[in-house]
Amino acid sequence: MLAIGSKAPDFELPDQNGESRTLEQYRGKKVILYFYPKDNTPGCTKQACNFAELYPQFREKDAVVLGVSKDSVASHKKFEEKYGLPFPLLADPKHQVIEAYDVWKEKTVFGKTGLGVVRTTYLIDENGIIEKAFSNVNAADNPAQMLAEI
Repeated sequence: MLAIGSKAPDFELPDQNGESRTLEQYRGKKVILYFYPKDNTPGCTKQACNFAELYPQFREKDAVVLGVSKDSVASHKKFEEKYGLPFPLLADPKHQVIEAYDVWKEKTVFGKTGLGVVRTTYLIDENGIIEKAFSNVNAADNPAQMLAEI
């Protein structure tokens, strides 16, 4: 996990519409950058839908929510449309940003050990500095937790 108080690595990734997004474009706003394992899985769906439900409150606080997984742009588009997600989902199939944010780790799922995304959420301040970092977050509770943090 990246250190609190360190500069958040900038990135450029396509969202579910193929539009290029960078961290720099959100300078001046708080950014909730959450990493999740896979579109359309139970935990990831619950997390995304809870962020969507609270999204108006994040906007009231001038905060941006960005989801990142290794899924493709097309997968993200289907996920967004199926659940009406109002925020960008960033596609990182080569794990560049996932690895830069130190969330690609060995983990055990259903008794099998392998590399994958550890569900992690960073709160990045208006100047691009990591303000808070949470690893192995509870998918359902994480959105409310992040709203309380800002």
